[in-house]
Amino acid sequence: MQIGEGVWEFLDTYEFVSFLGGGSFGQVAKMRVKGTEKHVAMKKLLRPFEREEDAKSAYREIRLLKHMNHPNVISLLNVFHPPARIMAFVQIYLVTHLMDEDLHRYSRSQRMSEHEIRPIIYQILRGLKYIHSAGVVHRDLKPCNIAVNGNNEVRILDFGLSRLCADNMTDFVGTMWYRAPEQLFLRGQYTKAIDMWAVGCILAELISGRVLFPGQDYFDQLRRLLDVMGTPTREFVSGIDSQYSRNYVERYPLRQRCDFHHLFLGADIQAVDLMEKMLEMVPERRITAADAMRHPYLRDLIEPHHHDEDIAPVYDQNFENLVLPVNFWKELISNEIQNFQPN
Repeated sequence: MQIGEGVWEFLDTYEFVSFLGGGSFGQVAKMRVKGTEKHVAMKKLLRPFEREEDAKSAYREIRLLKHMNHPNVISLLNVFHPPARIMAFVQIYLVTHLMDEDLHRYSRSQRMSEHEIRPIIYQILRGLKYIHSAGVVHRDLKPCNIAVNGNNEVRILDFGLSRLCADNMTDFVGTMWYRAPEQLFLRGQYTKAIDMWAVGCILAELISGRVLFPGQDYFDQLRRLLDVMGTPTREFVSGIDSQYSRNYVERYPLRQRCDFHHLFLGADIQAVDLMEKMLEMVPERRITAADAMRHPYLRDLIEPHHHDEDIAPVYDQNFENLVLPVNFWKELISNEIQNFQPN
């Protein structure tokens, strides 16, 4: 079937409903499970075996999605390739939950009330606590990567940049507006705390209706951050590895930190307090997802079963060290597809 700009070959289990869009990562369509009223999202990966890096990326995405099993994290409902001789397949299809829209569009369509913001932030934190408990850093949290349904069900999407915590992660990942200061200023090896900074930026955006640090380029991003957060403390500066970055901070005109209660005039006092704890410049002092869920702004949303649901098995990422030709990655992907069992 011709869908979008390509030919799709999917299982008879599904009926095509509509084309949802796509990009460099792949194309997505809305599908109906035959004989039911259940709709799902189906993604066709674009050219997954063009290069070794593409094949490894496809394998990584499948492994991560298979690992996730949480109500606030997107997970894999099915994965398949069209009928073909062993190792002859060239297409991969991933089936996941269908969500109504992303948080960016949802929040722009209407001014959100505290009644709506609280459960959305809480669900983001639940999903993030689960992801972090697996040892994984998302690395690209932003409103576009958080999906919302009409009943305010929230799921974290897009693990394309996610990695296990390690000592050799690239600094310049994630959308610049939500990038943590330790990444921008090359301050040591970053941790799961970068995701919490992103949640703080998202909370600020939901409350105010505007991006908190909308930098036009890298240096504008630095300026906007420092103009709001103020001149960094000696503790923050002492941890900067790059001499160039340290010189930039030390030479930057003295700035006082903005009063967040004035910056977000009329916002819930507890919401602003939580935001400030998320937007802590020193990552070691930044609040964790688990502690943020227990903050006075959110803790009445906690239910007893959440604790067990929010803990994931540790994710095995040993394959990241492998350098293999495309056919070897294809064989590994084929094994993952054959062994797939839906959660």
